[in-house]
This record gives sequence, C-alpha cells and structure tokens, in this order.
Amino acid sequence: MSTRPEILFGLFASLETLGGIGARTAKALASIGIEAPRDVLFSLPYAGVDRRFRASVREVTPPATATIEVEVGRHIPPNGRGRPYRVEVTDALTTFQLVFFHASDRWLARQLPTGQRRVVSGKVELFDGMAQMVHPDYILRPDQAEQIPEFEPVYHLTAGVSGRLFMRAVGEVLARLPALGEWIDPHLLTREHWPGWQAALRAAHAPAGPDDLGPNAPARRRLAYDEFFAHQLTLALARQKLRKAKGRVSRGSGELRQKVLAALPYQPTAAQRRAIEEIAADMAAPTRMNRLLQGDVGAGKTLVALMALLVAVEAGGQGALMAPTEILARQHMASLRPLAEAAGLRLEILTGRDKGAERKAKLAALGRGDIQVLVGTHALFQKDVEFQDLRLVVIDEQHRFGVAQRMELAAKGLAADVLVMTATPIPRSLALAQYGDMDVSVLDEKPPGRKPITTASVPMSRMGEVVEHLRRAIGAGRQAYWVCPLVAESEVSELTAAEERFRQLRAELGEGVVGLVHGQMPPAEKDAAMADFAAGRTKVLVATTVIEVGVDVPEASIMVIERAEHFGLAQLHQLRGRVGRGAAQSTCLLIYQPPLSEGGARRLAIMRETEDGFRIAEEDLAMRGAGDVIGTQQSGLPRFMVGDLERQSALMEVAQSDARKLLAEDPALESERGRAARLLLWLMRQDRAIRLISVG
Repeated sequence: MSTRPEILFGLFASLETLGGIGARTAKALASIGIEAPRDVLFSLPYAGVDRRFRASVREVTPPATATIEVEVGRHIPPNGRGRPYRVEVTDALTTFQLVFFHASDRWLARQLPTGQRRVVSGKVELFDGMAQMVHPDYILRPDQAEQIPEFEPVYHLTAGVSGRLFMRAVGEVLARLPALGEWIDPHLLTREHWPGWQAALRAAHAPAGPDDLGPNAPARRRLAYDEFFAHQLTLALARQKLRKAKGRVSRGSGELRQKVLAALPYQPTAAQRRAIEEIAADMAAPTRMNRLLQGDVGAGKTLVALMALLVAVEAGGQGALMAPTEILARQHMASLRPLAEAAGLRLEILTGRDKGAERKAKLAALGRGDIQVLVGTHALFQKDVEFQDLRLVVIDEQHRFGVAQRMELAAKGLAADVLVMTATPIPRSLALAQYGDMDVSVLDEKPPGRKPITTASVPMSRMGEVVEHLRRAIGAGRQAYWVCPLVAESEVSELTAAEERFRQLRAELGEGVVGLVHGQMPPAEKDAAMADFAAGRTKVLVATTVIEVGVDVPEASIMVIERAEHFGLAQLHQLRGRVGRGAAQSTCLLIYQPPLSEGGARRLAIMRETEDGFRIAEEDLAMRGAGDVIGTQQSGLPRFMVGDLERQSALMEVAQSDARKLLAEDPALESERGRAARLLLWLMRQDRAIRLISVG
C-alpha cells in the first residue's frame, strides 16, 4: 500500500491537465501552494459577490455589485490620451455609463452593439453624481444570462490567475471527482447532518449566500473534519507504533523519591502528585511512555521531572534531561542539584562547551553507568554519547521539537520512555493538533506559598513615578527586571532601546546597580550579567526578551515591561512568570503608550484580570489565530486548508477520539471503513501515516 491508489491519480495529476491552465498559470498557482487538482478542491472560497438580478442601478446603493439587463445606447470614444471609452446604456428606470480603459474600439463595437439588449454585471459606482460601471465582469446576451451565478464565490488568488479561470478549474476538478467510500463514522455523520464527501465539496464551492462561507456551514464542517481526522489518524498510528515498540518495564523501589520528598520544604500539590503517579504507572507498563507534561509558569514541573528520572534510576537505569538552550540546561542543573544531593544521585551536565579530556571522562562515566542522570542540550544525542541503560528521556520546551524529532529519538533504538515538558500553556485544540500522539498530564495549580502577582498598567507619561518606585524598592533590598520594547524596524533599534534605557536608569539609580543583557552579547558576557543579577550584585536587570524563558532569581520581585502593548499575551505571561518566585509580594508593571489599539487594550486587561496561563492561552488563540500562537514555522503544527483551529476546536477533539477508536477496532485499517480511511490519508498527503501502516 505504499504507492498511491489509481482512483486518486486524476486528483494528483499536473495542473496543466486542467483546461485553461498552462505552464505560467501553473507556476503562479504553485507559489500559493496549489500544485495539483486536489489542492484546487480544498482551496475554498473565502467570500462571495451577490450578483442577483436588479431592474435598475437605482435599486443598489453604490458602491455595490449588480446584474442588470440594459439597452445599449451611443458609444463615446475617448477625447484624449489616457481618457476612458464610455458606452451609454439604459435600464428599466435610468441611463448610466459603462466605462472602459485601454479597450479596443472594435472589440467594444462587437460586445455592445448600439440598439441591442445585453446583461451586464459589475460594480456600480458614482462619478460626478452619475452612476457608472467600470469594466463590467460580465457582458452577455439575455439568452446567456444563466452563466452568471447569483452568488459568485471569491477565492484567495495570486497575480496572473483570474477568478474566472480558477472557477473553471474548480468546475473541471469537481467533474472528475472519484467515488470514494465513507471514512467518517456513520453515527457521527447522521448526528451532525453532514453531506457525503462529493456533495460537501460541490456545496462548498457553490455557496448560496454568506452563511455558506462560515466555519459552521455543514459542508465546511465536514471537510474540516476530514482534515482533522486524517491528521489525528496519523498521530494515532504514530502512537500505536510507539506502543507496539517494546518498552522497558521500569518499576522503582520508591527509596530515592522518599528521600527527595523528605528534603522538600513544602508538600507537592495534588496536581503534582497526580502527574507523578500517571508517569510512574506509564513507566511500569511494558509499552513505551509518550507523555506530555503541561504546566503553567511556576507550577512545579521540575519536581515532577526529577521524580520520573528517579524511577528510572531506582529501576537500575539512567535518565536524560534535554533543554533547548545551554542557559536552560545549566539552570535545570542548578535547580536539580540540591534535590539530587538529598537522594545521593550522581548528576552531570553535557553541552557543546565540553571538549577534550573532560568530555571523554564524562562519556566514559556515562557508558559505565556511573552518571545516573545527564542534563544537556541536543548534544546529548550525538553519535559518541552512549548510555549504559537509558530508560527515560525528558525533553523541555517542546514547541521547538515536533513529532518528527520525537520519532527520531525513538528510532535511535532507545526503547526509552519519553516525557516532554512545556511551560507554555496551550489551548486544548492546539495541544491535540500538536501532541495528539501523546498522553497528557496537566499541572493546573500553583505550589503553596506562591503569592499572587499584582499587575498594573501605567502610561508612558508616568515613567518618572515608576523609576521612583524602583528606587524605593531597591532601598528595601528588592530586585527588578526591566524588559525593553520589541522594536519592529530592526534588531539595531531594539538594541539601542535597551542600551539607552540602561544608561538612563544607571544615571538615575547609581553606578553598579543596573545590569544589561541582550541577544547580541557574546554568551560569556550574557552569563556574567545574569550571574551578577542572580547573586544580587546588580539590583536591576535591563533586558530584551532573552529572559522570557528560564532565568530564575527568587529575589527579583518587580517586572517592568516597557511598551507592553507591543507584546503578545503568551509572551507577557511568560515574562511576568519570572517574578513571584520568592517570599516577597511581587508586582508587574505594564508601561504602555496611549492611545491603545483595541487588541492592545484587550491584552493588557486580560493580564490584569488573571494569572491562569490556560485562560490566557485560550484568549490569545481567539485574538491571534493558531499559526501565530505557536509560530507555525517551528511548531510542527499542520497547515489545514479548510479546518480552523480557533473556531472548530471541538471538532479536533471528536477527531482524536474517533481516530483512536477506529484503530483500536481495526489496527491495520482493513475493514470497509478502514480502507476508505487509507484513501483519506492518501488524499490528505499523510504519507508518513501510510508508511506506518505498511511497516506496521
């Protein structure tokens, strides 16, 4: 089953097999992702033009589109260069003009013979108080008028491709639609009143009015579901394959975990305990664990990860913790070390900095099993890094690490369990789209002793008061972050903004009190500035957004975000999460430049209302859309042509449970519905899924 079925050949043929599409048009369409007739099918109209018949232009309020039967009157050729050619026409109530620029007189005489009747359709506008229609979209004889659709679909197109040409292509592809079996569960189809696949495509390309263009139109919902279902089937196949792969049974004695819990100054939250139990149960099972640990800023993921690593060590194996950057790897190391010492655990770090003899010694100790837990960047998985018995891999900050890399890790012949952690609360629909192959544990409570953070927004005009507030706070022994604005123009100006603010605050607050860190510093200088702040030698750290992820300084209790209206919600939430980690009451000041846009005002209001990262993430999704929330480029988030993750999130959930259920009943997709589902996977270009079935 690893070659495309013949029934779909027509949909994957060259675009040039469609009438009217030559090499140049095909190239233009390819630039917007339309490469085969199949892509024409799933490029649905986004708007429509009402072309219903009117008796007269007087029945519409210009500018508006109208379709009118007229009698052609006199032709008025242009009276100078660059002037238009005009043709007077009369409808049932009035006379108006058709206007043409750069048109040939002979062509116009043929199209619009004086004294004859024609049906014209186009945009009616007022010019000097007189109605006119510039370049009508249609000029037809009355007996051809049925060629004009009452509601004409409008498509996202590119230069060199007209709407008329595209509609012709759509018509041809619809005419060659193959009859495919039904892959949707029959109960679901009946419950949702969805049309069949062919009927849905025909209806989606022939909207009868604006309601048919929305995400809730039955035809669109069905086609969106097809995309979501194919995607979830792919993830479910990946999950099934991982589960079939032999895992290791890792059952710990609990001895090391008891030591760590006894050394903790607080009790774990119920959410932490629940996650620890779920992970331990997965590790004790003979199948491979593939779990996502989702937690808000400061929800205590590190403790959960350590407990999981301890299960691997108690069972006689090793664990690895992989972070996206060196700064984060070192931070994990620093926060794990005291707890690891309490358990008598040997913990080491391996990054790109390790060279020569030192690296060799670490690798030898790892191979002997002397190092029980190794922390590092992706350098952990270079060829020469060999574990004696790796049982658990914990990956931090997952959204930089897609499904493909998860499978690659599995393909290293590591039968290791995988736990992925993310500190970015993700709305449920996106979590399902991105991590549908995984089981999910959520940390949705803050550890005890975490005080709420007071958040206020302050206009730029009160900057002086903010600096005064800082001066008093520093006098009382507190520390603060000052995040500089995101400047869109260029990196340079962002840098200038940070350096400028640094100089100004140093002048106001005193030499040696203020530090500076930005993305363009050499790593050693950046580390030194961070270290000075962490040790309390500097009291205010001026920074660009490099501190968004990771830096942990419990004494810092003030976060100032300058020009906060330029930041996204998720970013503001991550930045605010850098404070509120110590005993002091923390504040976050959002400095903005009035007047605020509607979106800017909404974001600042949400930040004042809540600290719940999951609620913030849902609001962010509603405001910005899925691609922006995770950053489609780096997220491994699929591009859906019809499906809309913001407005159809419930469909993604149905698709996941349906895909898992189908595979549970028919793991090789051999039933009638299973075979239809295979065709759907081909249709949606889910080649990876097809490979999984054929090797499965």
